Amino acid sequence: MEIVVRLDVVLAQRKMKSKDLDEAIGISVQNLSLLKSGKVKGLRFSTLARICEVLECQPGDLLEAVVVP
Repeated sequence: MEIVVRLDVVLAQRKMKSKDLDEAIGISVQNLSLLKSGKVKGLRFSTLARICEVLECQPGDLLEAVVVP
C-alpha cells in the first residue's frame, strides 16, 4: 500500500496557490513542494491540522491510501 498526497488537487479545488498556503501555515515553499510531490517521509500532525484548517478540509481529502500490485 502506498500513501498518495492529493494536496495539489485540493489546492486547485479551492483556487488557491501554493504560495498563499505556505504563507498561511508558515511552511517554506521548498517543504510545501516536497509535500505536494509526495517526497516527504513524514508529516507532523500539527502541520497537517494547520493545512486542513486553512483549506477547510479533512486529512482524508489530502491523503489517499492506494493499493500497489
